[in-house]
Amino acid sequence: MSDNTKGNDRGHSGHSPWKNRIAVVGEILFVLITSLTVVLYGGMRYLLDNWSELSMDELIFHLKSTLKGTNPDMIRDGLLRYGLPAALIIAAFLIIYLRIRSRKRARRIYTACVLAATVVTLFLMKTELDRKVGLSAYIAANYFSDGSDFIEEHYVDPNDVDLQFPEQKRNLIYIYLESAEITFADKASGGAFEQNVIPELTALAQENEDFSGSDPTLNGGISLMGTTWTMGAMFAQSTGLPLKVPVGANSLDGDNFFPDIAAIGTILEKEGYRQELLIGSDASFGGRRDFYTSHGNYEIRDYNYALEKGLIPEDYFVFWGYEDEKLFDFAKKDLLEMAAGDRPFNLTLLTVDTHFEDGYKCRLCRDDFGEQYADAFACSSRQVNDFIAWVQKQDFYENTTIILCGDHPTMDKDFCENVPEEYQRKTLVSVINAVYDDSSFDPDKRREYDTFDMFPTTLAAMNVTIPGNRLGLGVNLYSDVPTMVEEFGLNTCDLRLMMPSKFMEAHSDVRITEEFLESAKESTSINITEADSGKTKFDLINLGKSLSYTAIDKVELELTDKATGETSTYDAKLVITNKSFTTRYYWRAVVELGGRQPEDYDAAFYVTVDGIEHYRVTK
Repeated sequence: MSDNTKGNDRGHSGHSPWKNRIAVVGEILFVLITSLTVVLYGGMRYLLDNWSELSMDELIFHLKSTLKGTNPDMIRDGLLRYGLPAALIIAAFLIIYLRIRSRKRARRIYTACVLAATVVTLFLMKTELDRKVGLSAYIAANYFSDGSDFIEEHYVDPNDVDLQFPEQKRNLIYIYLESAEITFADKASGGAFEQNVIPELTALAQENEDFSGSDPTLNGGISLMGTTWTMGAMFAQSTGLPLKVPVGANSLDGDNFFPDIAAIGTILEKEGYRQELLIGSDASFGGRRDFYTSHGNYEIRDYNYALEKGLIPEDYFVFWGYEDEKLFDFAKKDLLEMAAGDRPFNLTLLTVDTHFEDGYKCRLCRDDFGEQYADAFACSSRQVNDFIAWVQKQDFYENTTIILCGDHPTMDKDFCENVPEEYQRKTLVSVINAVYDDSSFDPDKRREYDTFDMFPTTLAAMNVTIPGNRLGLGVNLYSDVPTMVEEFGLNTCDLRLMMPSKFMEAHSDVRITEEFLESAKESTSINITEADSGKTKFDLINLGKSLSYTAIDKVELELTDKATGETSTYDAKLVITNKSFTTRYYWRAVVELGGRQPEDYDAAFYVTVDGIEHYRVTK
């Protein structure tokens, strides 16, 4: 009896610790999954409640770029309205769980209910993300691609085109109009509103060139995938490319912002232009400073510049920095300064008062529509018109081309809620005082075009001859060459642009840091198997979860003899498992161990990437 008891005790003590450990791990996972679901739901609600036009490309881009310069009101609002409730829910969940943890039946019922709620929440989140940002479509496009690269197939590298500038080079004023669409005009003018909230901008488009041909209604540029947020739009209109950033990378900055992609800034810099980016917010937000300094060496005159130069009081801050009234005042002074020089100039502006949510109501705004966002657009329309009128009175105007273009459709969650789904929303476009070769241009033809086309069209409007009339993915609209939308259709273009592009991955040159490589260790592992002739295969797997193979220069295997401490190094070879994706691969080193066993060695893989040599990526 005594012996049996002891035996039972030994059996119990042998299994109980493992059961306890499993139970603890289960509890930890339960708490983590539930808490993470609450956080993700809060984050999703914040995004979808505040952004009506959000894309996966935009989400990925902002995860890779700095949020420095973000409107602090947006951050505060997000934390108070979504972060705080999420924290309270998690706290309540934990308090209840801790109180009933010792009551087995109650704990099981509570755990089952919470897990059921978590599963339902995750399902509802997936459903809404599919509907609002096309999550499943994005995943399908990226993981079930046919292997073709639409961007590479149709990209025309400006470096390979013999651009011919006129003897007297024309100046350029390019104004990105925050969230400006033709949608906000009245229906008779081609908009979707009952009342025209942008009458002056409408008139500027109708009196100048918006490529509507003989059709009296407004026309504008369609924002395709990768162009639907400010930096994406500025990149697209400058390079003719969508802003696609590889998921498997960690930071986007300075010299690593698509450094070898030609932009209008790099082209004009080579032609001796003086260039300036003038904006009323922090240029660091979204990578704008990095892009414009590395693609044309622009002078950056942003909110911080205004503070440093004493142009605004040191404690001045409204909305995103300073309002458009000041922006246009500063632009006038800068234009007079640039025009007094001996070089052609390019002044690029970005307005801000019409940024979602609801815009900024400045001292010039009137209460014409009883809605702040509409009044902000009406005010912006008047200010832009007044600024254009001022420019037209200046001596330099005769030799200056002006481009007005909305950066992207508004993301305001309710301003366009009554716009019919079948209405095609387009950015407002107006090309003013263009000089171009009209040999193949039909002024009566209404064009269907996207914002990529603004890149070559801007140069053409400056009387630059473009052999072939194509740059980037864009087409010179002053020609008879069909645009991408005209040739393939809108849906096909969006679907193709959503798919992975080796071309964009190879040219993104997103910076890989040691911190990023350190984090890659969490997913990598070494698989060891026997090879022919008694050799041993060492495979580095799962690095593709973090890094594209195009970013890797070399991979080496190091084997350290546990008995002697002697280390040997072997080159690993790349094995691609799916040629459609640059993340489907592993690295293999085949080693002759001379009768020894793999267990006799400590194995580790090291990678070399641009700027970092021989960094260990396995634990």
